[in-house]
Amino acid sequence: MTSKEKALELVNNFYENGVQDEEYSMEYADGKKCALICIDEILESFNFLEYYPEDLRDYWRKVKQEIIKL
Repeated sequence: MTSKEKALELVNNFYENGVQDEEYSMEYADGKKCALICIDEILESFNFLEYYPEDLRDYWRKVKQEIIKL
């Protein structure tokens, strides 16, 4: 899956499955914020690993950039 496809998937998943009730409905921007928090957590987890493929970290950085562009 490309970084752009993953970005869209994450944002849409958060947006579509977010809070939806009588008083509040999640907006697309909220889905983006949630996806960015998720990506930040993933990137932070690399600090605790002894080994990981560098291209994996780069992939998640690209996903983050794609989310920001949406």
